[in-house]
Amino acid sequence: MDILKASTDWAKAELFSTPFFILFGVIFIAASLGFWQLGKTDMARAYIIPTLVAGSLLVIIGLGLFFTNKSRITEFKKAYNSDTTTFVTSELQRTQSTLNEYKNVVFTAVPIIIAACALFILFINTPIWRASMITTIAMLVVILLIDGTAHARIDVYQKQLLAVEKELKK
Repeated sequence: MDILKASTDWAKAELFSTPFFILFGVIFIAASLGFWQLGKTDMARAYIIPTLVAGSLLVIIGLGLFFTNKSRITEFKKAYNSDTTTFVTSELQRTQSTLNEYKNVVFTAVPIIIAACALFILFINTPIWRASMITTIAMLVVILLIDGTAHARIDVYQKQLLAVEKELKK
């Protein structure tokens, strides 16, 4: 198995996936501008700041992940060519750390935050708080959708790394 190709393919798939954060961020920002221009009710106007903040956060997340993964493609080649065993070991550690983060943050904390926001909506009638909680839920759902596919990709990549590690130990 060519682990350098697998690593590069994984990073390229991430490069395809991360712009979706930016796309959804732009949609949230456009919604904010729409609420600002067209919002007539207190509830509609309450969405201006929360959607702007959520959109900005999604754009920042997307840009950060994009440039991080873009730089990995060239780093992979250098690290692989200098020492394959060290490359595989470091990638296994990184993928395991990332999978643990997905488990703890994305698939545990995010659903808890969504549930807390939903409960908050039931008990608070202030438009700004309701708009903030609804926007937070929407933003976190976007994160869950995108990170769900990223989790599946990195899980497959880690299995490829484990197979290569076995081959190297022979």
